[in-house]
Amino acid sequence: MKTLRDVKVGEKATIIRLHGEGALKRRIMDMGLTRGTEVLVRKVAPLGDPLELNVRGYELSVRKADAELIEVE
Repeated sequence: MKTLRDVKVGEKATIIRLHGEGALKRRIMDMGLTRGTEVLVRKVAPLGDPLELNVRGYELSVRKADAELIEVE
């Protein structure tokens, strides 16, 4: 299983599944990270946390812990 955390800088990935439950899953979905959405990893902070993503035409920062819950292809 490949997660958003495994995607390298400059690569695109498509979200295929969200793991997690309840409020955490809802928060991820509210940020626009839903199944079928294409995501571009723009930057990773020097210590690896957070990741900067381009999603639906805007920039979004996501923690590594949250990125591990997002399965991509």
